[in-house]
Amino acid sequence: MADSSEVLMSVLSTIRVPKPGDRVHKDECALSFSSPESEGGLFVCMNSFLGFGSKYVKVHHDRAGQRAYLHITRTRKAKKEDDTSSGSGHPPKKKPTRLAIGIEGGFDVEQEHYEEDYKVVIFPDKQEVTSDDLESMPDVVKERVSLSMAGIIAADSVSHALQVQQWDGELRQESRFAADLKQLDNGIKIPPSGWRCEVCSLQENLWMNLTDGKVLCGRRYFDGSGGNNHALQYFQETGYPLAVKLGTITPDGADVYSYDEDDMVLDSKLPEHLSHFGINMMNMEKTERTMTELEIAVNQRVGEWEVIQESGTTLRPLYGKGLTGMQNLGNSCYLNSVMQVLFTVPDFASKYVDNIEKIVGDAPSDPTLDFKTQVAKLGHGLLSGEYSQPAPDPGDENGAAEPKDYQIGIAPRMFKALVGRGHPEFSTNRQQDAQEFLLHFINMVERNCRSGPNPSEAFRFLVEEKIVCQQSQKAKYTQRVDYIIQLPVPMDQAINTDELQEVERQRENGDSTVSAVRAQIPFSVCLAALSEPELLTDFWSSAVQSKTTATKTTRFASFPDHLVIQIKKFTFGLDWVPKKLDVSIDVPDTLDLSSMRASGQQPGEELLPEVAPTSLMTPDVEVKAPVLDDSTVLQLCDMGFPLEACRKAVYYTGNTGIDSAMNWVMGHMDDPDFSAPLVLPGCSGGTTPTMESVSEEHLATIVSMGFSREQATKALRATSNTLERAVDWIFSHLDDLESMEVSEGGRSATESEAAREPPPGPCVRDGPGKYELFAFISHMGTSTMCGHYVCHIKKDQQWVIFNDQKVCASEKPPKDLGYLYFYRRAAE
Repeated sequence: MADSSEVLMSVLSTIRVPKPGDRVHKDECALSFSSPESEGGLFVCMNSFLGFGSKYVKVHHDRAGQRAYLHITRTRKAKKEDDTSSGSGHPPKKKPTRLAIGIEGGFDVEQEHYEEDYKVVIFPDKQEVTSDDLESMPDVVKERVSLSMAGIIAADSVSHALQVQQWDGELRQESRFAADLKQLDNGIKIPPSGWRCEVCSLQENLWMNLTDGKVLCGRRYFDGSGGNNHALQYFQETGYPLAVKLGTITPDGADVYSYDEDDMVLDSKLPEHLSHFGINMMNMEKTERTMTELEIAVNQRVGEWEVIQESGTTLRPLYGKGLTGMQNLGNSCYLNSVMQVLFTVPDFASKYVDNIEKIVGDAPSDPTLDFKTQVAKLGHGLLSGEYSQPAPDPGDENGAAEPKDYQIGIAPRMFKALVGRGHPEFSTNRQQDAQEFLLHFINMVERNCRSGPNPSEAFRFLVEEKIVCQQSQKAKYTQRVDYIIQLPVPMDQAINTDELQEVERQRENGDSTVSAVRAQIPFSVCLAALSEPELLTDFWSSAVQSKTTATKTTRFASFPDHLVIQIKKFTFGLDWVPKKLDVSIDVPDTLDLSSMRASGQQPGEELLPEVAPTSLMTPDVEVKAPVLDDSTVLQLCDMGFPLEACRKAVYYTGNTGIDSAMNWVMGHMDDPDFSAPLVLPGCSGGTTPTMESVSEEHLATIVSMGFSREQATKALRATSNTLERAVDWIFSHLDDLESMEVSEGGRSATESEAAREPPPGPCVRDGPGKYELFAFISHMGTSTMCGHYVCHIKKDQQWVIFNDQKVCASEKPPKDLGYLYFYRRAAE
């Protein structure tokens, strides 16, 4: 074997020092979930800075020809008992006093402490070189290798940049109204105690408006507690923006809320504003819980949280294949729950896990940016059982270890970064809607499976919509592809209405001690609400050439192998404040939807005449005029919006219906070109567009999402080279882009446009409409933008709860409180 210094000299030209902007993967293997803590440690290529576990480092060496790797190993340090520890050896956990994670006073997050060891390993003979060995080597070798080692060690890993180290929910900004707040000279003086809501006489959760001194109760929480919304209603009537919560005023400050800014704020002139109404801050004492304390209580509360997480019972931890937990990367529980369920579906396991060796063998030079590789890595991590091990307790200084009740599990950092890249929401660390993420991921699977098996076909089905003109009795049939059925929740059909009304009456009478009651809604009522005909009052009938009424009926044109049902728990109140319906629904274990199968055109039934849509004028013959849904355009126009804005809403949402078009309108009303004529992508003011150059960085981002270079270029040129708009545009024009063929991984096909076959119609599976429940995802909290998700999955006739890193046998699966339900076709 050659001398180490000679070997290093021979590979010196391939050893790089990390520069600003280099992606250093030193915490996780690109092809598995091995880490420096894993057996064998992690090998970081000293040229590409990709990390590989002991199983895959030889694969990278053979493929890339790289020989020098920085070998990193970590071992946990033993914990030392501090002075406040209990006799059991475990320090008592402090009660959180701050709405924060990872900082003093916040929620406790255990931080592991490690000892790290670094050495250079030269392949293929695995010669090891330590820092001490470098001291005796030639200066040119010592300098280059030492600088590379130091650079890798000092660099922020990619996972570190993505991981939430701290979160502070108490950071508040100065209100823009505070400096110049107008206060009325109405002579009102507020006493130091004995406050009541001036409308309902409630004696808690009281807010004083800082403009006129009005004392009113606060908002009602999703569970029925809180107030009766009178302070909010007063703002809507008067526009007076700031209110202070009585009972939280101390010499150090108070809770101030800005209704106009819809957030807790700071008021630098609060002493002056309170003095106007006779309140001396220096003499006040705290008698009410602050909003921070209330939010902390919500995060620890008994009720929905306890029931869904089954925290009232001792659950038996489970380990093994298909029983691997996932670490929460900071509000990533929505992703964890969805992916746990998806890899229970055989199509996803077959596509990605069964073929993992071939996928790894075909992976590009940077597998961290390859969709198929990262999905396969995640699926293998969840199903193999390799990472389904109890998390060890560091124990005492002698190394004694005691397993914890949660797993080491896997941390899906690379996967989360890849699927969220370029997305305005999923690229952040904010909480998200599990249903929206499910559809986002299915879209990515669709784009990356243009050839070969497509596992998303397991959920794909056809919906038939039948519209009958009530004046002519002629019908129109349309079909669309869908992946989820959304069930409405008819709150007026609760079976415990009397009990709900009595609780409401007591609350209106000022009884703050009454316990909240959850509405009980039969599942059959939700299903009936979906299938009953919908009345369209402003339908344009091509038969009578005028507006009239029509009925729309929705039925299944095909039944998928796996059916996803979303309970529409999230809605808006009359004041447009998001709220969650606190309901219990008796969702069945088995489901027969055979009666909801579409029957198509009936004998003797006449169809509405087909009317060609209005063409939008464009001089560019290469761009087709869009086919717009006239009925949706007319519905929007009837609401008072400009015609061109309505056309753009329908166009940019891909004819997906009134709800998505309405959301587009509400989100773009302030655009300066809101009412301007729709100009098709590629056209500008009636002249042939100039083919402007596009950003290579933006191109790479969109290509990494599974699109071809041609598709990414088209999207960027259509949106003035703006990445966020290009991503929105490309999702709204998937049908237009189908002809631009793309293979898996976003690599473009080489055939010419003329040689391509037209894309086939959607491939859907069909079979009996009888199903059995195998999984459900539950949400805890007041809205999809906060709270926590867990999932329950039926494995070998046993319900299992997956709560991030905790995987346990379920004792009381709360099937009545779910948000997304997953059914598989029942065996004949």
